[in-house]
Amino acid sequence: MKDCEEPSRPLSLDFKGEGYEYFKIWCVNTLLTIITIGIYSAWATVRNNRYFYANLFLDDSSFQYLADPLTILKGRLIAVTCFVFYLVISNFYPIVGVFLALMMFIAIPYLVIRSLAFRNRMTAWRGVQFRFNGGYQDAFVALYVWPLLGVISIGLLYPMTLLKLNRFIAANSAYGTTNFKFHATYKDYGKIFLLIFIGIIIIGLMSVVLLSSTGPEMMLVSLVFYGILFVYAKMAFINLFHNSLRLKNHYFLADLEFNGLFKIYVTNLFLIIVSLGLYLPVAKVRLTKYIVDHINPYALGDFGEFASAEKEKVDALGEELGQVFDFDIGAY
Repeated sequence: MKDCEEPSRPLSLDFKGEGYEYFKIWCVNTLLTIITIGIYSAWATVRNNRYFYANLFLDDSSFQYLADPLTILKGRLIAVTCFVFYLVISNFYPIVGVFLALMMFIAIPYLVIRSLAFRNRMTAWRGVQFRFNGGYQDAFVALYVWPLLGVISIGLLYPMTLLKLNRFIAANSAYGTTNFKFHATYKDYGKIFLLIFIGIIIIGLMSVVLLSSTGPEMMLVSLVFYGILFVYAKMAFINLFHNSLRLKNHYFLADLEFNGLFKIYVTNLFLIIVSLGLYLPVAKVRLTKYIVDHINPYALGDFGEFASAEKEKVDALGEELGQVFDFDIGAY
């Protein structure tokens, strides 16, 4: 990226949401969801997403969340109906239940594609919607084949498994008519997995050596160390994903730091426990704000002209959102 001939220009990326503001939305959503026995959850999802999208600004323009609550509700009702139908049939006709489970296994890649397509189409920036162009075969390989190879290889191919999944999602996503590109390699993911594996081995050895003398205290120490590994993995994978992402000549530089992210997680967890869960929405805002503050977009050339050109291309296609059979399956 640094070898590019054109000078790059940093773009502002800011999250302007406030914890107390979102807390009020969260309280109303939770109350109405309970009162309506879950029916309002679709409207709650839309309100939550619209709040976060409307407060996320790229180059001084906010994102938009375009989903209709009724569309989400229909998707969830279909999913719940299918699940209940499967449970009833499996109880009375086990053989038919096995057949239905096989059908669901085959259908999952398709449902994942439709969910990703829905999520992207419901996201817009400067009047241009995002898209998802992934196919069934690629989804099947990313969701089933590579994870199986990861198990067969005793973990050696786990980095490739995550790489293939992230590449499937990123490279098939598009802003308007321009697809993202994903440049991470097996080596990039392998370094992170190796450090995580070494950490797990060290924790395991400490547990075996010290368990007899320290008892339950060692379990607490192990949990702390596993928490440290979790935060490291979260930080490393977020940085790697965004640093490997490009949109035409535009790119990201993510620089999340372990100390800062660990501090956010520890204080959030403590305050959530002390407040009996009421701090949860504020914790979500704090975490989002920290991550966004450490992701820096850069543009090569005029990014405004690029966005305007994409809008013209999309408008020329004449696609109406309502004609597209994309739906939510509860991935939000």
